Amino acid sequence: MVQPAVPSPPPALGRDGRLLFVTRAARMFSYGFLSVVLVLYLAGLGFSEGRIGLLLTLTLVGDTLISLWITLRADRLGRKRMLVVGAALMVMAGLPFALSGDFTVLVLAATFGVISPSGNEVGPFLAIEQAALSQVLPEERRTGVFAWYNLTGSFATALGALAGGWTAQALQGSGMAPVASYRVLIVAYAAVGFILAALFAKMSAAVEAPPAASHASRWGLHASKGVVLKLSALFSLDAFAGGFVIQSIMAYWFHRKFGVAPGALGSIFFAANVLAGLSSLYAVRLAARIGLIRTMVVTHIPSNVLLILVPLMPNLPLAVAMLLLRFSISQMDVPTRQAYTMAVVAPDERSAAAGVTGIARTTGAAISPVLAGPMLAVPALVGMPFFIAGGLKILYDLLLYRSFKSSEIGVGKD
Repeated sequence: MVQPAVPSPPPALGRDGRLLFVTRAARMFSYGFLSVVLVLYLAGLGFSEGRIGLLLTLTLVGDTLISLWITLRADRLGRKRMLVVGAALMVMAGLPFALSGDFTVLVLAATFGVISPSGNEVGPFLAIEQAALSQVLPEERRTGVFAWYNLTGSFATALGALAGGWTAQALQGSGMAPVASYRVLIVAYAAVGFILAALFAKMSAAVEAPPAASHASRWGLHASKGVVLKLSALFSLDAFAGGFVIQSIMAYWFHRKFGVAPGALGSIFFAANVLAGLSSLYAVRLAARIGLIRTMVVTHIPSNVLLILVPLMPNLPLAVAMLLLRFSISQMDVPTRQAYTMAVVAPDERSAAAGVTGIARTTGAAISPVLAGPMLAVPALVGMPFFIAGGLKILYDLLLYRSFKSSEIGVGKD
């Protein structure tokens, strides 16, 4: 009898590796609960959909610029030090959001701090942590570790979404005003920033980059500059598409179209993120058979067809079913994308390469919410963000395959 393929258990990690998994979990938990309530909070403060979209865009633009500055210097100034700086920027964003309802104050906090409206990674963390993990692990184990790293993040985001939605609903049930209940979670987000700073400070010097090559450019790249810039352009298109359907916008869409309460929203995105995390594990098996690039493409296209179908569903159960089916395969390109990027650059380029490609993604995603916000205010256009996102993502998949099919990289089983 043939046994189904089961993902291998996570490879053994050293102390630094375990710390990086813990910081990933704590950060993504906070991103998860924030993403469920952030747009509801801003709407509760009286901001229009247009202003909310603008604020979300400025949030991502600020994260992009600050992350670019940090990640391009991390290998030279110290990865550990720059991660602590990133944690401090989470605090700098969370506290003003919790303490002020003034739009100008929130714009400044969003621009100069780190806050995630999407439930996905923002700030300098992912790029530097990927480089640090690559530093402390042998190359043949990288894709498997990245898969478990992404699974950890997806599960943490799922639990955060569940906790955030039901905490807000429980606080409202006890008599607290909706805005006040959301504010409690934003204060908790700032508190996670303090926790992360303490955890990053405990990492050892083993996570730091080897001495930089003398021919490295001011961008931290040398031999791999061409391929990194080409990947960055494609990843930016993918992220621009995804920015139309970040988790905060999808939560607001379900709330507006079907009247879904915060607790139920938390449950929906809990299930979605659990499925997304599990899909990243099976990506390792598939990549071992057909390669990293092919795995990215053949799993991403069907997930985007399902994304387009979400707003076409006539009722809530069917819309949720399409969303969950989409998430069950949507993240299979993530560990493969990360492993491919790390494989095609030199060790002393890894933070910079992950940073540049990550910044490209954040830049692309930063533009979309300001375009999606006004659509949500028009009943005839409320489903348009899903159509635009799905169509552009399919275009990205085709361009990626055309550009890199000749430089496919296989993966050994861990």
